[in-house]
Amino acid sequence: MLTKTAVSADQVAALVAPLGVVARVEPLTGGLFASVQRVDLADGRRVVVKVTGADTSRLLRYERGLLGTEASVDRLAHDAGIPVPRVLHVDATRAHVDGDALVTTFLDGALWSTLDLDEHATARARRSLGGVMASLHRITGDRFGYPAPEARLGAATWPEAFAAMAHAVLDDAGRWGVPLPADRLRAAVERHRGLLARVTTPRLVHADLWPGNLLLDPRAGTVVGVLDAERALWGDPLFELVGCDQLGVGAVDAGLLAGYRSAGGHLGLGDGTPGAGDPDAWTRLRLYRAYFACLLVVEVVPRGYTGPWVAEHEAAARANLERMLTELGA
Repeated sequence: MLTKTAVSADQVAALVAPLGVVARVEPLTGGLFASVQRVDLADGRRVVVKVTGADTSRLLRYERGLLGTEASVDRLAHDAGIPVPRVLHVDATRAHVDGDALVTTFLDGALWSTLDLDEHATARARRSLGGVMASLHRITGDRFGYPAPEARLGAATWPEAFAAMAHAVLDDAGRWGVPLPADRLRAAVERHRGLLARVTTPRLVHADLWPGNLLLDPRAGTVVGVLDAERALWGDPLFELVGCDQLGVGAVDAGLLAGYRSAGGHLGLGDGTPGAGDPDAWTRLRLYRAYFACLLVVEVVPRGYTGPWVAEHEAAARANLERMLTELGA
């Protein structure tokens, strides 16, 4: 089972010493990998300290180098005007803690996943999220795939990078003894290399824009904070739709797509009804949904999930994988 690195108040003080003196430390919850603390400094500033453990033995391949990815992506996104935390300090010396540490500004706002939104407020938030996505995707890179060198999942083209990503999750499945339809997934990826090759510009994809990583202005209902960019990659903007709806297999929210278009973006899915818009875009989305379903199935074992929800969650992810592979093979 994954365990977080314990971080004491003295260790937090040592990590933020380059920034100031600690007045108060409060643990934050929600992260699976990192220990996260909210820290009030004596000068009135509030920061967040995130520490990831040095032991990477139970991480999936794509999860290696998470903290470095988050720091680099936050810097890029902040410079582009995206509402992400500003990076204040990175400590990879492991002189103070058994792991790597990231210190950022604290963002105000209400975590979307904690709010009880009605239909209209949800629609407003989704439209706002679409605009944020479009802004993110205007940031371009020079290489596809996951950016962390430790993951070794980058390539010059999107077909190469995505094939490497798919093979990596299948390798993870073999390592942890998780059965997957490996031959069918490999065949689907190979069959559609031509469609993947139509993605020629590496664009920044957060890949985890679910409500637990988004802060809203409670009054306006708009996105005012984007958190946890640790799983970001350079690739096809369509991949973003999988990270924000991780068990989705059918329609894409029309309001989200409208917000994306209003911010100048275009994903090719029409109004989000399956079959609308560009059929090739829907095929690529099915590939990404199949890949993500594999991640959801495999991670259950190394993360040591327990509880009555686990079997239902895994069954849903496997059903999604089967549906996507069937549709890709049709």
